[in-house]
Amino acid sequence: MKNSIILITILLFSFDLNSQSLIGAWERIKVNKSGIKEKQTVIFSSNGFQSISIFNAETGEFIYTNGGSWALNGDDLTEKVEFDTRNPERVGSEGTFKIILKKKSLVGPDGQPWKKVDEGKPGKLEGAWLMAGRFRNGKKQMRKTDGPRKTMKLLSGKRFQWIAYNTETKQFMGTGGGTYTTKNGIYTENIEFFSRDNSKAGLKLKFDFEVINSEWNHKGFSSKGDPMHEIWVKRE
Repeated sequence: MKNSIILITILLFSFDLNSQSLIGAWERIKVNKSGIKEKQTVIFSSNGFQSISIFNAETGEFIYTNGGSWALNGDDLTEKVEFDTRNPERVGSEGTFKIILKKKSLVGPDGQPWKKVDEGKPGKLEGAWLMAGRFRNGKKQMRKTDGPRKTMKLLSGKRFQWIAYNTETKQFMGTGGGTYTTKNGIYTENIEFFSRDNSKAGLKLKFDFEVINSEWNHKGFSSKGDPMHEIWVKRE
């Protein structure tokens, strides 16, 4: 009995270590069949959500994204799809595949390695967040976040990606991402791709940020120059 408890503890500890090792951002550069150099990034959040983004490494032109929730059991990675710009019929499906996970490298089914960018640090906002409300004319207006239409933002320690989508209609509305920093109450985004307007790649946007009662207050000006004060909540 005692040996069984020890074995179970070891297995659970190993599972936790594997899952912890996956958390963060990964990236690689790949030349596609058209000769375009793609930058491919993937973020695995500590609260169980992930996304992959692919864009032109030289121009920032958006190419592809998919993502949803994830779970790791040994070397079996299971993903449930919530959005897929190339194959929307995959939304709602679940798939499991083998991975080879090391401290700084990840190899999936295609056999090509990913390099680890960060481990969910040093960013103060690591995790998956959902748009939950705004301040309009000085008044706080909140909305439910458990519906099919979502705007989710995933942050590792250094990278971010936001995605707007609908799991019921399988519609994709837009995405953008790049790197970010949090310092002295300032959240800075360095945009590397923006699906709605490729010309936004290269922009640097600064916002005031503060987490109040578990709500991320995001205040500043949008990529269009419009004033904004958004409220985001951690996804469960």
